[in-house]
Amino acid sequence: METPPLADVIINSFDGYSGEVRKAARFVLDNPRDVALLSMREQARRAGVQPSTMLRLARQLGFEGYDPVRDAYANAMRNPATSFERKARDQQRLQNLGGNQALAAKIVASVTRQLEALSAAEQLVRLTDAATLLARARRVYCLGLRASHPIAWQLNYILSLVGDKSVLLDDIANTGSDRIRFAGKDDVLFAVTVMPYTQLTLDIVDYAHKKGVPVVALTDSPVSPLAKRATITIATTTESPSFYHTMTPAFVLAEILAVLVAGQGENETLEALRQVDSYHASLGTHAATRPHPIATPSKEVQ
Repeated sequence: METPPLADVIINSFDGYSGEVRKAARFVLDNPRDVALLSMREQARRAGVQPSTMLRLARQLGFEGYDPVRDAYANAMRNPATSFERKARDQQRLQNLGGNQALAAKIVASVTRQLEALSAAEQLVRLTDAATLLARARRVYCLGLRASHPIAWQLNYILSLVGDKSVLLDDIANTGSDRIRFAGKDDVLFAVTVMPYTQLTLDIVDYAHKKGVPVVALTDSPVSPLAKRATITIATTTESPSFYHTMTPAFVLAEILAVLVAGQGENETLEALRQVDSYHASLGTHAATRPHPIATPSKEVQ
């Protein structure tokens, strides 16, 4: 989300706020999506202040009530900035306000909250439903381009350890996605893209959807362009205090999804993993010992 114009006012006036209003102001700066979506009372609870403090902040910003503050952030969500340059300016404001360590701490705190949200009951239901769909599929086609590529690759790699039904739609010469033409109703397409959405990903998903291929979508919103084509949508936020949207929650979701699928294979999974262990042992794939001994502290010369 591009920071609404009132964020500049908050930052410029921050030092003049009382302690409680500072808490409210920091919540608004750090949680723009929550400001747009949550009630004033819920925001106050999360900020650790009274609802009246949120109202005081709004009045110090020049508004009669808190609704205009929420409206400003809601409008920003409906018209998000996808320019790295614009978001970098927002990051620089935060960095100048609190310093490098403060920004790093904000990023860690933001990702921590996002990861904690993954254990919500409705999220776990979607994960287990998606895992069951993938486990029953004849083949699982994995699609993730640009920043989403490592997520699709990780799911494909874990599934490749327990069988041979996973197909990664990525290759040199822009031919990797051609294999989706072999997919049918007994297969599943696992697709990942977040804002700014990759057009080729959406085009491939459209093609598969028209062929009747079920789609498991991992994206950043239940109303994203990818979600509209999906049989099951798993959504997580990518919002970050930095200029670069975080992919960490999506990566974790893909990893969880893959191991849930593997766990449903029971004895077949165990046998496949035994073969993997044997294969790598015969090739010496993994280092058996440290390449260099750990240095021991030298004894003081008496």
